[in-house]
Amino acid sequence: MNTRATGITGGQVFAVIATFFAITIAVNATMAVLAMRSWSGLVVANGYVASQGFNKELAEARHQAQLGWRESFGYLGGKLTLTLSDAQLRPIEKAQVIVRLERPSTDREDKDLVLREIAPGKYELTEVLSPGLWDADAIARIAAGATLRRLYRFHVTERAAK
Repeated sequence: MNTRATGITGGQVFAVIATFFAITIAVNATMAVLAMRSWSGLVVANGYVASQGFNKELAEARHQAQLGWRESFGYLGGKLTLTLSDAQLRPIEKAQVIVRLERPSTDREDKDLVLREIAPGKYELTEVLSPGLWDADAIARIAAGATLRRLYRFHVTERAAK
């Protein structure tokens, strides 16, 4: 007659627990490496230094609101368009318009673009963007020194033809 027990042994329980934790650690390490390769997580290099300009940004925002400028921004058919008018709805002409395009989750496709005036108060540039979510930081300056800065978020559904 066989007197050996046929149940689970302590060594088997240890092996199962060790395997579980090894897999969990390997998956977490892989995800951490992939996350660090795709985006560092930094928005600014030094948060303290960046925060020192906050009051200046608030004052600029109040000044922009007093100007009463109106704007519309869009991306359609591979064209970025910004239309500007003053409080009396007259087109704002001869402005320098710079748009910084960024992806919310990576800096690989970030770019600064200069839009040119194609009609009074209408600024445009042809730029093929890859599909997905984009942030645009648009800055328009006129010779008199007034500046308008607006942030836009838009979604590109398909790549436009070149």
